[in-house]
Amino acid sequence: MRRVALLLILFAFVAGGGAYWWLELRAPAESTSPQAGRRRGPPDNVPVLLATAERRDVPIYLDGLGTVQASASVTIKPMVDGPLVELSFREGQDVEVGDVLARIDSRTYQAALDQALARKRQNEASLANAKLDAARYAKLAATAYTSAQQADTARAQVAQLEAQVASDQAQIDNARALLGYTTITAPIAGRVGIRNVDVGNIVRANEPNGLVVITTLRPINVQFTLPQQALPAVKAAIDAGDAEVIALPQANAPVTERTALDRGTLTVLDNQVDPATGTIRLKARFANERLQLWPGAFVTIRLRVRTWEGATVVPPVAVQRGPRGAFVFVVDDELRARRRPVTVGHEDVVAAIIAEGLQPGERVVVDGASRLSDGTKVTISTPPPPASPRGPRPVAGARERAPS
Repeated sequence: MRRVALLLILFAFVAGGGAYWWLELRAPAESTSPQAGRRRGPPDNVPVLLATAERRDVPIYLDGLGTVQASASVTIKPMVDGPLVELSFREGQDVEVGDVLARIDSRTYQAALDQALARKRQNEASLANAKLDAARYAKLAATAYTSAQQADTARAQVAQLEAQVASDQAQIDNARALLGYTTITAPIAGRVGIRNVDVGNIVRANEPNGLVVITTLRPINVQFTLPQQALPAVKAAIDAGDAEVIALPQANAPVTERTALDRGTLTVLDNQVDPATGTIRLKARFANERLQLWPGAFVTIRLRVRTWEGATVVPPVAVQRGPRGAFVFVVDDELRARRRPVTVGHEDVVAAIIAEGLQPGERVVVDGASRLSDGTKVTISTPPPPASPRGPRPVAGARERAPS
């Protein structure tokens, strides 16, 4: 048994030595083959896509979420009680200031006005007679044919009736006002909503829901927020003049691919920063001629705060970040990628403005930068052609796109 074990160990050593000798003899022959040359030779150049830095004027936008608000909104409520006898509007109708919207039964209020007028005429007649009596007693008291007390009483009666006539006039004015409230007119120009009550119902003064709501849609406002860090740029835009604001629909597409709903101007910058959220509130006004903005809707707002003139612009994917800050890979005439530190003045989804470190006309890497280091040899690849759209072609007169 021991002899067999020794033989097995000896056989293992011999087999291992033979395998090592075989590999060492085959290695020089294999190194001369084309396959080995490709495996052990220098690595291939890194394929990259390039873009050229451009010089152009770039508008700087700040994006925020906004809520559309009517420029004026009024809930029409009755000021008097009574049966509703007429509704003079259609739901969704546009009305002007002074248009009749509804009528309440006015007979009881007309009767109250007539009663106040009659009472005033009665007291005016008594006042006229009291004035005549006061004049007679004044003459008699002057000649001592009557006492001075009687003359004073006559004058007091005149003053009392004058006060009564004034009170009657106040009651007439009140009755006339109540009678006027039976005809309900539009206090603002706008669009009528859905009515809350029908003809025949008894309405009460200051009902909580009211009869209907009128909202002014032309012009219309949008309230939106921006981070407090944007406050200096917003103030500078306001000081420079009318700051342009663009309203875009809420969508998953980039802002530059959405259709602009309307263009307006910034009108209000709130007088304080919200300490809970660290944001500032702003309000913009839009003409809304096409009625693309509707109260209560959420929209994306783009506020143009300035235009950077003569900026050096590259695609935002060209800008890389590292421990030492932002940098780009610039490809020289020898097709070598050189790492170049840059200062980014502004960056969004469309373009990056390079304030320092890059000149217009230089070529930067926009794809393949993860495989590069300073001095790497590159091969310029050709970008694939854009896919042809399958949808219908845009028709003439299509609405404008949001600016980049």
